[in-house]
Amino acid sequence: MACNKLKQMTLTLFEQNHIRKDWYNDFSDSSFLCFFDDLAGEMKKLGIALSLARSLETVIKINSYADLLNSVRVSSPDDGHLNQCVGHIIGKSEHLNILEDIGAAVRRVAFAPETIPPSTEFRKVCHNCGCGC
Repeated sequence: MACNKLKQMTLTLFEQNHIRKDWYNDFSDSSFLCFFDDLAGEMKKLGIALSLARSLETVIKINSYADLLNSVRVSSPDDGHLNQCVGHIIGKSEHLNILEDIGAAVRRVAFAPETIPPSTEFRKVCHNCGCGC
């Protein structure tokens, strides 16, 4: 009997220093945690184990929505995507909705990783976040 192994993915939240409060999002509040639990449950049904991590060592200055996207990373070692920011994965945000954009990034890495540009490609949405894009 074959054992199905779940593909491992991680959503990492970097610490944030908010220069502008209009892009503030509390990633420790109940609405985000409910969103993450729902997303992780959806992904598990599709064969993916999504975990949440926080990086207290890296602090991103949030001066724009693009910076907020840079503070959230998605990793999928099986697909060769390690710690790429949401902005690099999705490109331009359609609605400036961080939860929608996180969901889109996770689903894209999970199901269409070949469509994500290499981390060496320049993406206008990134701002000195250190991710290499």
